[in-house]
This record gives sequence, C-alpha cells and structure tokens, in this order.
Amino acid sequence: MSKTSTQDSVERSRQTIFFDLDGTLIDHFTTIHRSVAYAQKQLGLAESSYEKVRATVGGSTPVTLERLLGKAHVPEALIHFKEHFSSIMFDDVFALPGASWILENLKIRGYGLAVFTNKIQTHSNETLAHLELDHLLDCIIGTGEIPYRKPQPEFTHYALGEMNTTVENSILIGDSPFDYQTASTVNMKCYLLATGTHDRERLKVETGSDAIYDDLFQLGAEVFGLELPKTVVN
Repeated sequence: MSKTSTQDSVERSRQTIFFDLDGTLIDHFTTIHRSVAYAQKQLGLAESSYEKVRATVGGSTPVTLERLLGKAHVPEALIHFKEHFSSIMFDDVFALPGASWILENLKIRGYGLAVFTNKIQTHSNETLAHLELDHLLDCIIGTGEIPYRKPQPEFTHYALGEMNTTVENSILIGDSPFDYQTASTVNMKCYLLATGTHDRERLKVETGSDAIYDDLFQLGAEVFGLELPKTVVN
C-alpha cells in the first residue's frame, strides 16, 4: 500500500539518527581479526596483529583486506574471510555499553533509528538479531547488495531514501574518519565516539571535529539530554 502524502510528510519531518555499527554500537573486532587471520593463513601470508586490523576496519571488508593484504589478494581473501566469519560470527561479539540504553530512549522520544554500516548486509542483520537490538531499529543498511559504501555520497542518499528523510533532518553517529567523511560529503551533522577504531586524540587529529564523546552514555546525555542509568551515574 502506498503512503499518503500526510504520512510521507510526517516521516520526513521526524529526525533520523543513523548509527554506524562496528565500534559504535557493537564490538566485533575479535571476530573480524580472526577472520582476517584465517584468510591470510589460507593464502600463506603473514598474519596481521589484532591492533593493526582494528585500526584498519571501517571502509568495508574489501577495503580492509586491500589495506592489509594488497589489492591482488582481495578476491580470494574475501571468499575465505566470509566463510570463516559466518562460522564464528557470534563467538566474540557484544553490544557496547549504552547501546540498548540509547536506542531504547531515542525510540521512546520518536526518533527514526537506523544502522548505516559498511558491514555486509547479511552479517549486520544476523548480528543485530543475535544481540537483540534489531527490534529497536527502523532499518538496517549494510553493503553487498548495492554497489556503494561509506563515504560515497550515493550510499548516504540511498540510506536517506530508505528512511524517507533528508540530510537536514538527520544525524550520523560513528567512530571513525570514514563516518565523519560520510557526513561531511553531504553536510550532515555528525557525532563521533572514541569507542572503536580511533581514540579521541586520533579522531581529533584526523577529522578536526570537536563533537567527540567517550562513549554512548556521554553522547546520549550531552547531545540528546537523556537521563543516565543510576549504575552509570554512581
């Protein structure tokens, strides 16, 4: 059934918040590292350290693999990565502190909520369902099914269309320069978290942004005025 013009207008006037996934709402870095190392082993290459892999994540799996293994190895490495990642996907993943808290509270306030990630679409869907966060989201937008990735503006405009919203009514929350660049290319407001690939100092140096927060609790309280849980206050 098509939406009425009134419904469409109401949705487009509702403020939408796009959350990056890895390093923003969840920690999947151990699984990613294990999968990269598995691919490298299958190809007879030296294994990258956890720290190096973590610092490289953000631009999509092919970009991460290219940076770590070189462009020539990406097609075969991607096959091995996906195979291993799918088999261990839930072994080490966990929601970051404050993830369910901020989503639940923003949902109550009527915000449109979406995950906007360079993580493969199927992996994003399954991981969020496993962590029981998917029901708090209006949309999950990942890569693999369309030919775009962050920071390409085409991907951002696709995400805006999926949420039936505009740049002016949207905010992007992420943890890396990729997220900052994604927002900057379309003039979208962006807040960054020092919970993923970059600490606060590196984020400041690489983006020049002052809108950097230590975690989801600080961001939720200072940006959206959310009341902190007593366990955090104490």
